[in-house]
Amino acid sequence: MILHKSNALTFFTPNPIKGLGAPFFDTGISAGFPSPAEDFKEQRLSLDKELVKNKEATFFARVSGQSMIGAGLDDNDLLVIDRSLEPSHNKIAVCFLDGEFTVKRLKVNTDGVWLKPENPNYPIIKITAENDFIIWGIVTNVIKKV
Repeated sequence: MILHKSNALTFFTPNPIKGLGAPFFDTGISAGFPSPAEDFKEQRLSLDKELVKNKEATFFARVSGQSMIGAGLDDNDLLVIDRSLEPSHNKIAVCFLDGEFTVKRLKVNTDGVWLKPENPNYPIIKITAENDFIIWGIVTNVIKKV
């Protein structure tokens, strides 16, 4: 279900899937040379349990734009956002800034707070008292299509 759409993000509420989850083979997948055949131990894996730690405070948002490509967040990626986590220096956060949602890396020190894009084509944003600013949640995972 879509909650909100802005220029940078489209928010969704998680809709947990009831059931056993998808098959999961806990053998490791070699990204180099193939490994010899092993006994496959099949388990069930629930992405809800893997990605959602606090159900009431977790939301999804789809990225729109290229400002965070250096952090691996590409256009149309799906972010998992936990609103119960404390914001801190170097975390990737979804912020509400002057009427718009944005996703940026937090830079926090004694001189203030900055929102740092991970693309040199975008400016770093210094937060001032004049800004309407809220750190809305912390990005915990990104889901990509390949």
